[in-house]
Amino acid sequence: MPYAPIRGTALYYEVLGQHGPWVMLSPGGRRSLDEMRDIARVVAEGGCRVLLHDRRNTGRSGVSIEDTPGEFDVWADDAVALMRGLGAEHAILAGSSSGCRMSILMALRHPGIARALFLMRPTGGEFAVRRLARRYYTIFIEAAERGGMAEVIRTDHFRDLVAAEPSRAETLLAIPPERFIRIMRQWRDSLEQGLHTPILGATEAELRGLNLPTCIVPGNDNTHSRATGQRLASIMPDAELEELDAVHQDVDIVPMTAWVDAGTLGRALLGFIRRRALAGEAVA
Repeated sequence: MPYAPIRGTALYYEVLGQHGPWVMLSPGGRRSLDEMRDIARVVAEGGCRVLLHDRRNTGRSGVSIEDTPGEFDVWADDAVALMRGLGAEHAILAGSSSGCRMSILMALRHPGIARALFLMRPTGGEFAVRRLARRYYTIFIEAAERGGMAEVIRTDHFRDLVAAEPSRAETLLAIPPERFIRIMRQWRDSLEQGLHTPILGATEAELRGLNLPTCIVPGNDNTHSRATGQRLASIMPDAELEELDAVHQDVDIVPMTAWVDAGTLGRALLGFIRRRALAGEAVA
């Protein structure tokens, strides 16, 4: 299995395709790269090199709860370091939901790293912020308050991490609960800044400054609302809207697998790359 030592943590990654422009494709939530593999295959078969990776504290990558202002900033900086370690100086950045936020942060924090952006299911608005703040952080804070780190590793996400690699339990149990709670609160505070911005992760001024070819594919549920995607497209200076599923469902979340099929998403991404991201350049 390919691992890269990135800023003190081992990140698991895969590259599909051997030639062509680099594309970084990132999943939603804290899910593993497996969510993106079928999309990546379509794009790689179309002549691109697609980089997938498990972010720290997800999938097969290392566990590291560091004292930083926000979790997504860490993920963005890790992803750029991984790219550069593989010789990719820039790429088309594509992602869904939290992967969408990470792609935007990569472009903001590391000017020049993004050739273009393909943003699936952007999240914004009070419902999304409140729901995600609880799912990403509050449930873990409450677990640590109830029973320390032993209780944290009984929660769904950390239980799955430990089941996949039992040695992670020792790493997590070694974290002082009060430190874990403080970091989770800090990360939650960072996410809740999204109550005052068009999407989670970026202000309107920051988004207006991202003058990159951009394709936005809105979601169709209450966490990934069409309105959020449409607003994002109206703000970003060089954005187009691709409404692949325009029928809103009044539910908290439509699973990625029940949203738009991977083949359709892969072809939409590949078409955008050929049409806008690499204008004038040959793609197989």
